[in-house]
Amino acid sequence: MSAGEGAETTPPQTAAPEPTAPAPNHPFPTKVPWISVAAFIVIAYGLAWLVALPLWLSGEGLSTPGAIFLIVLMMYTPGAAALIVAFSVQRPRPRPLPEYLGLWPLRPAKRVIWLTTAGLLGSILLIVVSVFVSAAFGLVSLDLVHFSGFEQTLNAAAGGVIIPIPVGLLVVIQLVSLPFASLFNAFATIGEELGWRGWLLPSLRPLGTWPALIITGIVWGLWHAPIILLGYDFDQPNAFGVVMMVGGCLFLGILIGWLRLRSGSIWPSVFAHAGFNGAAGFLGLVIAAGAKPDPVIVGALGLVPWLVMAVIIAVLAVTGQFSKQPRLLRRSRTDASAGTAARAR
Repeated sequence: MSAGEGAETTPPQTAAPEPTAPAPNHPFPTKVPWISVAAFIVIAYGLAWLVALPLWLSGEGLSTPGAIFLIVLMMYTPGAAALIVAFSVQRPRPRPLPEYLGLWPLRPAKRVIWLTTAGLLGSILLIVVSVFVSAAFGLVSLDLVHFSGFEQTLNAAAGGVIIPIPVGLLVVIQLVSLPFASLFNAFATIGEELGWRGWLLPSLRPLGTWPALIITGIVWGLWHAPIILLGYDFDQPNAFGVVMMVGGCLFLGILIGWLRLRSGSIWPSVFAHAGFNGAAGFLGLVIAAGAKPDPVIVGALGLVPWLVMAVIIAVLAVTGQFSKQPRLLRRSRTDASAGTAARAR
């Protein structure tokens, strides 16, 4: 008998499998694509100035025929910049792009729908509350009985023609239809949100929640410069007007950005932006005749709305809402399998 006969044989040891590298096409970046971010800002700003150029060349500014059309067209420039960068500059290209931009899939659907509804109605309520806070501090005079300011505006627009419908009824119709009318604004706000909250915010997210929200808000505010310098929104065609716009977009951008991060979808941001724009004229319905409100203070993005939005942001922060976000980096199937095998060992 040889020395090996009768002895227990040990099966050969097999080497542990090498860990598989994560799939390269995660829906969100692990680090900020700074070159793509810079390209996005240059393209978005450049297109915005290009679209607004006729307003500057005409010498009539915001009174230029077709000004509204140009302003709406300008709203599509951030979305155009996002698509140009995603397809031509960003490497590796975001895949799947609809998920990167928050367009699809809508999951979980219940959360997306609930936050979309809350964004739409909440942004309208934000404007309404700001108006009444302004009135409570004596910053603007309201007429909630005769709606004299709105009646004055209607008479001026009618050119002396008698309006057969009572002013109060017209106001009620306006208020009831406000959420539904705001839905149509989404056809324009999708152009902005595709860029700001769809592409830029996720691209900056590796910096952390607050830096990403703050930088996105500032970039968004400065993008408005071509029309703010013509007196849009604040009637301040100067650097101060731009600063006011940056401040307003910073506060509003944090709220709309929270909707994007909390839902993992762009649609709550799109409809919140649409509701805000649709309700921006609410003060004109309830203001007293002869009142001359300062848009810097009581305008839709004035100082009083800043205060209201700051309170909402503080409540969300204290209750930990900014930390509740869907996973920005999904594990690939191989990662998940490796994790399961590790737990089994």
